[in-house]
Amino acid sequence: MSESDVFDQIKKSLATDSLPAATVKTLRSHVLVQLQLSPDDKSAKKSYKSAMKRMEEQALVSLDADGNVKYLGAADDSKKRKGEKKEKKEKKEKKAKKQKNEEPAAKGADVADIATEDAADEIKLSLTPAPAKSLTLAATNPSSTPADPDKNKPVPGNRDGVTRMFLGNLPFKVDEASLKAHFGKAEVTHIKWITDKETGRFYGSAFVEMKTSKDAASAVGIDQSELMGRKIKINYAPAREGDIWPPVNQSTTGGQAGGGGKRAMSEKPENCVKLFIGNLSYDIDDDGIFKFFEAVDAEVKAVRWLHHKENGDFKGVGYVEFWNTEACDKAAALNGKDLLGRPIRIDWTD
Repeated sequence: MSESDVFDQIKKSLATDSLPAATVKTLRSHVLVQLQLSPDDKSAKKSYKSAMKRMEEQALVSLDADGNVKYLGAADDSKKRKGEKKEKKEKKEKKAKKQKNEEPAAKGADVADIATEDAADEIKLSLTPAPAKSLTLAATNPSSTPADPDKNKPVPGNRDGVTRMFLGNLPFKVDEASLKAHFGKAEVTHIKWITDKETGRFYGSAFVEMKTSKDAASAVGIDQSELMGRKIKINYAPAREGDIWPPVNQSTTGGQAGGGGKRAMSEKPENCVKLFIGNLSYDIDDDGIFKFFEAVDAEVKAVRWLHHKENGDFKGVGYVEFWNTEACDKAAALNGKDLLGRPIRIDWTD
């Protein structure tokens, strides 16, 4: 993804008021998710930083007293749109004039033959296989090759046979059941909630895999429909080359958005006595975490919470140290268990 793409998306997000009163960091996460990039991608972050710097140099953005980004280029954008609209109208009129001048040459042709040729072209178009790019999502994950021959079949409204979708502006209370119910008869087979890698917080976006291209077309048909009071965005999102999609596991990720359920832990370091804990409720405190691990007889030695440098807000993650590796093992067994209404994320750390 180039810096220009990021630059354009920042303008689009700010100019359309899709993210009012956004801080630089919040805007970055929003913009990268809209471009189907991970908010934790270092290269993407670098492109965002360069794009924002260019916008400041061009006096297109400014920061208010609260640290929110304000878009200053609305007037210029309006002029540009008017110019593009005028140019498009002139091209259309020029094309119509050219076609009118060429009409006499076609009058001698047999009208029936022309109609037959048009019909043949239409049939040929409807039978043209979807481009190879649209089938990438199946090719990148051999285990997910569909048994259904109609899965990626071109259909009205979905000529490329795409079955992978991007969803945006989702309510934070959405879960697998409510999302599937919203799509009605259009069947969802996989859901990947987009969350912060470090904190596990839900970004309000997701990728979903539909059972067939027809289901995907139905899903796009309800773009901007309201779910739990929010108008959600639904777009086709063909997997890029090299992406592993759908997941090898044929079931959906399921559960509450951002919860993620129990995650696999990394390899345990030798004599480990320290754990990373994430996806925590913002009501958690030292006493709450001590009692949580005491339930499995794992006595806590120390707790360290992580906070944002910019404003001091709690990140929802931290580190817990135990007196010995046996207690650490017992505590690790609670990975994915509910703590104050959220499944805790636990992993080994040095």
